Amino acid sequence: MKPQLLKVTTDLIHSFSARKDTVADTNSHWHYHPEIELIYFAKGKGMQFIGDSIQPFSSGDVLLVGSNVPHYWRFDATGEENGVDVSVIHFNEDFWGSSFLDLPELKDIKKLLQQAQLGIQVTGKEKKQIASLICQTVVAKGSRKVISLMEALLAIADCKQIKTLVSVGFRYHFQESEKDRMHAIYEYTISNFKERISLETIAGIAKISPNSFCKYFKSRSKKPYSRFINEIRVSHALSLIHI
Repeated sequence: MKPQLLKVTTDLIHSFSARKDTVADTNSHWHYHPEIELIYFAKGKGMQFIGDSIQPFSSGDVLLVGSNVPHYWRFDATGEENGVDVSVIHFNEDFWGSSFLDLPELKDIKKLLQQAQLGIQVTGKEKKQIASLICQTVVAKGSRKVISLMEALLAIADCKQIKTLVSVGFRYHFQESEKDRMHAIYEYTISNFKERISLETIAGIAKISPNSFCKYFKSRSKKPYSRFINEIRVSHALSLIHI
């Protein structure tokens, strides 16, 4: 997928962004940004796309996504009906100073942020503690805001039960000019994966010939379109199992 570059904004009194989202369509598109993202889903569920990983997400999930890793959370209809409650933090790796993470006492955090390039999901019992720290970071003021973020990252670094989501060696070459085409393919597939999608139909969505579509999609997404749609179907089936 060719994601969209997202501009993460901060105000004059904060060095990083920390907010709560209560609507499902906030940044609901395939995107990336230089900031690292720490996110907690207090309420909501749907389909999650991080790098080349496709899987369901649900209430209680905590994830850390590295700089410029493309991602997208698409809430399903049930999630919208029951409400959405998401706490999300965006921060640059060097927002606390260019050499801060080089301190020997911070080697665990530095290693964690490097590992976040593979997308990290917290799966252990520490998830509730980390979620609480994320929520504290959103509402905290002054220096306590930075301390709460560091405590959350330390808790993840110490957590023994995490899993990485993105394939080792995954790389993405961003071409801003193609983001609309790829997002159209993405959206149409997600909305219609329960039905048979013909090559002619999806090529029409992409506005290229059927003969060119398969090569085009694989060169951009690093997988055949047939595999992509099958992964969406499997992810949907897994989400139904956990209802």
